[in-house]
Amino acid sequence: MCGILAIIGKGKDEKLVKTLSKRMAHRGPDESDLLVTENGHILSHERLSIIDLHSGRQPIKGTKSAYMVHNGEIYNHQELRDGILKNHTFKTKSDSEVIVRLYEEFGYDFLDKLDGDFAFVVIDGDDFIAGRDPLGVKPLYYGLDERGRIYFASEMKPIADQCKTFSTFPPGHFYTPKTGFIKYYRPDYEDFKKADKPLDLPLIRATLTEATRKRLMSDVPIGVLLSGGLDSSLTSSIAARLLKEKGKKLHSFSIGLDADAPDAKAARKVAEFLGTEHHEIHFTVQQGIEIIDQLIWHLETYDVTSVRASTPMYFLSKAIADLGIKVVLSGEGADEVFGGYLYFRNAPSSEDFQKETIERVQKLFTADLLRADKSTMAHGLEARVPFLDKAFLDAAMTISAEEKQPKTYDGKEKYILRKAFDTPDNPYLPDEVLWRQKEQFSDGVGYNWIDELIDYCATKVTDAQLETAEILYPYNTPTTKEAYFYRSIFHKHFPQISAAQTVRKWIPKWQENQDPSGRANAAHFQADVEIAKPFVSI
Repeated sequence: MCGILAIIGKGKDEKLVKTLSKRMAHRGPDESDLLVTENGHILSHERLSIIDLHSGRQPIKGTKSAYMVHNGEIYNHQELRDGILKNHTFKTKSDSEVIVRLYEEFGYDFLDKLDGDFAFVVIDGDDFIAGRDPLGVKPLYYGLDERGRIYFASEMKPIADQCKTFSTFPPGHFYTPKTGFIKYYRPDYEDFKKADKPLDLPLIRATLTEATRKRLMSDVPIGVLLSGGLDSSLTSSIAARLLKEKGKKLHSFSIGLDADAPDAKAARKVAEFLGTEHHEIHFTVQQGIEIIDQLIWHLETYDVTSVRASTPMYFLSKAIADLGIKVVLSGEGADEVFGGYLYFRNAPSSEDFQKETIERVQKLFTADLLRADKSTMAHGLEARVPFLDKAFLDAAMTISAEEKQPKTYDGKEKYILRKAFDTPDNPYLPDEVLWRQKEQFSDGVGYNWIDELIDYCATKVTDAQLETAEILYPYNTPTTKEAYFYRSIFHKHFPQISAAQTVRKWIPKWQENQDPSGRANAAHFQADVEIAKPFVSI
């Protein structure tokens, strides 16, 4: 994981570019390098060393005239080296180098050969290609300045005040000056009519296990974010099993307002069950409020859900990084894939349910993936997400919607995911966790967090300000005092209209209360209520 900055076009001051790149030095605290190509284009890289700690410096030069910068991980890099790239002589052991080698071998047509999470730019003379991974796990922005130079960067900070217009680079696409944007990721599941495969529980278990195995690739210590919810608990359990095979012990991390927070209690049970080296972090509401300004600068969003959930993740990430751990597994994506949010219970039809899962997966890069990346990378920590593995998505997203809907199983959300890992002879999790009701992260750290945060924001925004919000913020006009407060901070750091337009608000469907908290849904109940396993068999 790193921060990249590329400027296509001549005449940009090298000293200024170094300063711009340093605005995201938090993404790569280990090394910093800048290259001006023979044609005057610039590539800059802030490195977090995870694979090939000694020879993996970037930019990386190909055999002839191509140079590359990359943010992310290519999980099949060894397979590529041993297979279609076996005739290439590699200069490093870095997973990143396969990108420039694939470009040399196949030209523009190589992104579907990559299995990983990535954002990259390759410059070859005056030609170039930029690309982003299928779901947008790694962030990428692009822009154009007054002189026509094209910018690419991992965050808005280096380019917002340099470009007259800029935007989010679309996931699953690449861009070249000859082709424009090309969508290379076209999975079958994007057509809701193709969600017709029979349920295969062993396949769900096998593909998620393999997705987790890939993401244990590292030359540095790895931990897991363990909220105590189903998704993080499953990835923790799988990772613990895989590491145990190698004689290694897993470090797990949870956070809450106090030891009695719903997630903290559940995470403690899971950690004890799995035998992890568990670390529990606490924060206060006041501490959370104090870092909101800094947090929004890091997040580059004013989305209410993202700010609420990123605050505990920000504190947790700092504690993890302070212990010397650089990589964590996280559970983002499962709720979108399986319709796990409580509002999915209210879907009017199976078709609507399936369409919503597709849309939520496609838009993850605007919300949970943005939060996961930027709140961790604020402290030089990389988050990896097994639930968004391509092979796992191919298996899970094409299961018929009826098999996923909670109403099929007496209202139990994500039933088939739970059932896939319900193995009594060799259990992955305690029953009370495996069958625990959905608790959104910002709620699970302690209900007082959101309640008191809303109250605080109400003291910072007047009725008159909210009534006239549309004048100051005509795009995505805030409708609550909490939203107005976050927007005002965002506007202070990123006043450009292009910046505001990169944000997409997430509002749950099919329920009267439009607050994004899971507690706004009538189906929610306290996490410590006894939950019985539903009497449904497959």
